[in-house]
Amino acid sequence: MRPTLLTRALIAGAAGLALAALSACDGSAHHADEALGSKAAAVPQPKRQAVGALPGMPPVLDPSDVYAADRPNKLSPVVKDFPSRIYVPNTNSNTVSVIDPATYRVVETIRVGRQPQHVVPSWDLKTLWVNNDLGNSLTPIDPRTGEAGEPVAVHDPYNLYFTPDGKYAVVMASADHQLVFRDAHTMKTVKALPVGCAGVNHADFSLDGRYFIVSCEFSGELLKVDTARMEVVGRQKLPLHGAMPQDVKMSPDGKRFYVADMVADGLWILDGATFGKPEFLHTGKGAHGLYVSRDSREMYISNRGEGTVSIFDFTRNELTKKWRLPHGGSPDMGGVSADGKVLWLSGRYNSEVYAIDTRTGAQLARIKVGRGPHGLAVYPQPGRYSLGHTGIFR
Repeated sequence: MRPTLLTRALIAGAAGLALAALSACDGSAHHADEALGSKAAAVPQPKRQAVGALPGMPPVLDPSDVYAADRPNKLSPVVKDFPSRIYVPNTNSNTVSVIDPATYRVVETIRVGRQPQHVVPSWDLKTLWVNNDLGNSLTPIDPRTGEAGEPVAVHDPYNLYFTPDGKYAVVMASADHQLVFRDAHTMKTVKALPVGCAGVNHADFSLDGRYFIVSCEFSGELLKVDTARMEVVGRQKLPLHGAMPQDVKMSPDGKRFYVADMVADGLWILDGATFGKPEFLHTGKGAHGLYVSRDSREMYISNRGEGTVSIFDFTRNELTKKWRLPHGGSPDMGGVSADGKVLWLSGRYNSEVYAIDTRTGAQLARIKVGRGPHGLAVYPQPGRYSLGHTGIFR
């Protein structure tokens, strides 16, 4: 039996909190041209340090909006001169297709290790790491030149994250049932943490950086991990037989975590602090990837099994729209363009990439790439540092 939707009371309360938070960071109305950005500028500094934050973590710019540093075209000085590109790991072709978003054309194909799953921006924004899962390696790409470097030996790198203080890379070693904490620069192992669940794959960090929530795809579980201690401090089985949790994303105010589930066909929504039993919201068949708009007001949910994208409004705490790809497709993972105008998603089962207008939902382009395109990275993107995956920026 499918779990129920959020209660009206919970919706009303969360909507009020989100509205207050968003009003504090941007009081303007949502206009059609809101995504228009200015020239790259230095990112503003935070107003104050968050109380009890992870030592060494650059504080969020606005404690009521964790995505405040991700506004349209507000690129870090580190990346402002990098060429805009879409990096697509083709899992079954062992290549990365590089797309010029201005022309919607593949301009380069880079051969990498076996079964590349995701392209991950490093914490310091200077390197893109290709996760060669079965190749047991990470291939570095210089985003300034587009050149690939020598692979670094890393076992079972299905996915990759970085602790908010920039000290450690966290390898999602899915087949090994481990989270492996490594030096963020040398990739030398610091601690291998057995997690006791199958298919660790995605995560997101709390507003204060003290913990992160991890999804375990093949055992239908969620974990809560203490960042500093590098220990699992919470574990729960999702209340649906056969659940397959995927991408994880936090609400702008930091109070809720959303977990896409491709079997439950929607989102699990839970309080990160209490790590209590989640509520459920149906979005569409094969819910998979989660991406936040540049104004922190909406979240794009790719429904891989039905060729659609659902739009979740944080302010109203409800689904408001659904975009359907013409001629179908399998929208999987990706990111939002630096100006906020385009949502880029890989077509996992169709050897293609989709460019979608974020104001209308219209398909702008459908680009042929290699076989099995998966965790594509849009780069560069706004933000001061990267927490990993295909681009979680603060």
